[in-house]
Amino acid sequence: MLIPLNLFSRLLITIFVFALTACVTDKPAPSSAPKSALQLYVFNCGKIEVLDISVFQPGIDKGKHKMLTDSCYLVVHPKGTLMWDTGLPDALSQKSEGMTFMNSFVMHMPVTLASQLKEIGYTPESIDKLGISHMHGDHIGNAGLFPKAQLLMQKEEYAAAFGTEPGKYGFDPTSYPSLKANPVMTLESDYDVFGDGTVVIKRMVGHTPGHQALFLKLPKTGNILLSGDLAHYTDNWEHKRVPSFNFNKEQSIKSMEDTAQLLKDNHAVLWIQHDLEQNSGIKHSPAFYE
Repeated sequence: MLIPLNLFSRLLITIFVFALTACVTDKPAPSSAPKSALQLYVFNCGKIEVLDISVFQPGIDKGKHKMLTDSCYLVVHPKGTLMWDTGLPDALSQKSEGMTFMNSFVMHMPVTLASQLKEIGYTPESIDKLGISHMHGDHIGNAGLFPKAQLLMQKEEYAAAFGTEPGKYGFDPTSYPSLKANPVMTLESDYDVFGDGTVVIKRMVGHTPGHQALFLKLPKTGNILLSGDLAHYTDNWEHKRVPSFNFNKEQSIKSMEDTAQLLKDNHAVLWIQHDLEQNSGIKHSPAFYE
């Protein structure tokens, strides 16, 4: 999340780079074709200009501007499909100038998620599973597109999002009105999505009560961790800085430390979902990693 959702929901209502180019396939496979190997598609799910970046690093660079990206992903496995995060709402694509909020953020959705899925031969209704890193508005903006997908979420995140006081955690049910109707599996730890160790949800709490990341073992590309909001850009990751609006600072730091060890142990790279500079070195759909 880029700002506390109890503020962001009002917008929704009214709205070293790791370039792994060697293992990218430039031509998408039709969704009807059987998949014999794991594939990862990267989508452009919005951009956010931050007019005061110090909200992400208290006391540092007050008043400085920074552009962040908003990435979401489709994992295609021989046993099914997993959508990981859903970005800013597609409705923002109708505003070419973007949407300014609280004189602090300018949000853009240059191309819809629905159209990006269609380009590679998928409909939202065809997606089997929906993994949400956390319930902030820039990660669940298009969650309603996937009514049949099984929702995979840590139990604390689910309880906070659908409990009696979601605003206490910066969540607003008006920004995900249909999501509770999805089939759901609540998690209490890491979860092996397809049962073979190649797609694993990692419990990494702190940014929100039940924040999670996604670990992938791609046979040709190598091992990748999709960050959620463990960190919003590389400098904050390297210095283990915690945004002012995180749910729990100590848990956030521990999750970053655990992630650093995970990356080391598995010779993996971290893809920071909001890091515009890192993201520029990553191939986007209709190309894919495998």
